[in-house]
Amino acid sequence: MTTDNQNTQLTDGFHLVIDALKANDLDTIFGLVGIPITDLCRLAQAEGLRFIGFRHEQHAGNAAAIAGYMTQKPGICMTVSAPGFLNGLTALANATVNCFPMILISGSSEREIVDLQQGDYEEMDQLNAAKPYCKAAYRINHIEDIGIGFARAIRAAVSGRPGGVYLDLPAQLLAQTMPVEEAKKSIFKVIDPVPRQIPAADAVARALDVLKGAKRPLILLGKGAAYAQADKEIRDLIEKSGIPYLPMSMAKGLLPDNHPQSASAARSFVLAEADSVLLIGARLNWLLSHGKGKTWGKDPKKFIQIDIQANEVDSNVQIAAPLIGDIGSCVGELLKGISAVPKPSAEWIAAITEKKDKNTAKMAETLAKEANPMNFHGALRVIRDVIKKNPDVNLVNEGANTLDYCRAIVDMYKPRKRFDSGTWGIMGIGMGYAIGAAVTSGLPTVAVEGDSAFGFSGMELETVCRYNLPITTVVFNNNGVYRGTDVNPTGGADVAPTVFVKDARYDKMIEAFGGVGYYVTTPAELEAALTEAIAAGKPALINAVIDETAGTESGRLTNLNPSTAAAKK
Repeated sequence: MTTDNQNTQLTDGFHLVIDALKANDLDTIFGLVGIPITDLCRLAQAEGLRFIGFRHEQHAGNAAAIAGYMTQKPGICMTVSAPGFLNGLTALANATVNCFPMILISGSSEREIVDLQQGDYEEMDQLNAAKPYCKAAYRINHIEDIGIGFARAIRAAVSGRPGGVYLDLPAQLLAQTMPVEEAKKSIFKVIDPVPRQIPAADAVARALDVLKGAKRPLILLGKGAAYAQADKEIRDLIEKSGIPYLPMSMAKGLLPDNHPQSASAARSFVLAEADSVLLIGARLNWLLSHGKGKTWGKDPKKFIQIDIQANEVDSNVQIAAPLIGDIGSCVGELLKGISAVPKPSAEWIAAITEKKDKNTAKMAETLAKEANPMNFHGALRVIRDVIKKNPDVNLVNEGANTLDYCRAIVDMYKPRKRFDSGTWGIMGIGMGYAIGAAVTSGLPTVAVEGDSAFGFSGMELETVCRYNLPITTVVFNNNGVYRGTDVNPTGGADVAPTVFVKDARYDKMIEAFGGVGYYVTTPAELEAALTEAIAAGKPALINAVIDETAGTESGRLTNLNPSTAAAKK
C-alpha cells in the first residue's frame, strides 16, 4: 500500500490478486516461484494464504486439480511464464478432461511485445496456447478488472461440467496501482457459482419408466458421482431401489466396497448381462468400452444417463433416457419415484451373488499364496488389509500393473479417498495428487506407485519432506517398465527400453531429504513398515521389492499397444 501526492492511499495488482483469492475462500496456492510471480507468492504467504512450492509445475498443477476435486472449489496453481506455463498446461489439460475444477495462473510478457514478436524474456502467447486445452482462458490487462477476472475464472471452473481455466496475468498488471477505496469495491465473492440444475419432470418420468421395465438393472457410478458430494442421496437411491451397483475406480468408497449391493467382484458379468444401466457421473468413454462391443454382451442395453451437459448424451451409443441436471438434483428427483420401481428379480441378484462369490474365492486363493520373491498380489494384500484398518487414509495409485491390480484388490470405505490416473489413464500424477490430498485433508496419504510411474514425479519427495506432510510412498520395484526382464536383442551394452537400474534403492532418496526410508522384500515387512509409517504421520518411502518377472506388457491395456508384425530383413 502506497500514498500518492494527494495523500490518497493506493494499492497494487499484487495485493488485489491476493484479495480476490481471499474473498472467494481460496486459501492455498500450489506453484513454483520465479519471474514475474515471486513477490506475489511472498505477499500471498504474508497475507495468510498457504503457498506450497513444488519442484516442477506439472505436479503443482496436479495438486491443485485434486484439491479442486476434493473441495468443489477451484484448486489454484501459480507458475512463471512460458516454460513454467507449459509445464502447468499438462496438468490443466488433465484436469479439464477429468472434470476437476482448477485455475492455472501464470505470469506473462506484455501484449504489445508478444503481438509484434519482438523477443521478450520468455515471450509466448500463453492465452491462445491454453485455449484448446482448458474450459476457458482469460487475460486481465487492467488492475480494475482483477475482481471481475477472478470471478469469471472461478465461475467457469466450477459451474456446469467442472474443468480447468487459464488466467493470464501480465507482469505489468501486478505493478499497476489504484485507490484503495475503489479497489475494495472491485473485489467480491462470487454468488452461487454452481447453481442447481433441476431435471425436467418428463425426463425423470422417462428414466423411472426404463427402470420399471428392467429385468436386470445396474447402477454405474463414475468419479463425477463422488465429486458431486450427494453421498446420502446416492446411497439412498441404491439401497431403496435394491439395484446392484458398480463403481468406477475413483467412485470406490462412495458406498463401502464391502456393501452387499456392490457388483465389483462380478464386473464383467454385470456389464455383459444387465439390460438397463443407470449412469451417475460416468461417461461411456474408453474406460467403459464406449458402451458397446463384447464388454457389454450381445443384447442391446437401455441406458439412463445423468449428466450436467446435454451434448454428452448419445456420444457413443443411444441413450434411452437422458436426465440433464446436477447429480444431486437428478438423484433426488429419482428418489421421489423410486418406490414405484419393482425391486430387481431374485434370479438377477442370485446370479450376481454366485459370480461374486466365485470370483472372490478365486482372488482370495491367489492373495493367500506366499510368493518368493514378493509379487503384486502379496504386496497388495497387505495394502488392502492396512487400508481396511485405516479407512480415513487417502490412497493415490498409479502405474500399469500396480494400478490394475490395486483397484481390483484394495477396497475403499469412504468417498473421495481414492485418486488415480483417471480418464486419460496417464502416469505421473502420483506425488502431485498425494501432496494435494494431504494438504487439503490434513490426513495421512498413501501413494502406491509402480517404479516407472514414480519416476515422473519422484523429486517431489523433497516437497513432501519440506512441508512435513503425512505421506507414505510405496514404490513397487520390479526393475523396469512393466517388468525388469527384457534384454537388448543386439547384445549391446545398453539395457532394453523397459529396464531400469537393477535393485534401485528408492528408500535412500527420501532419506536424503530427512524422511524415513524402508526397504522391504516380504509382505510381513511391508505390513510392519506401512503400519508404522501411517501411525508416525511423517514423510516416508517404502521400497517394496517385487519379483522382476511380475507384470504384463501395458497391464490390462495390452490391446491398445500396437506391436510390429513385420520381420526385419
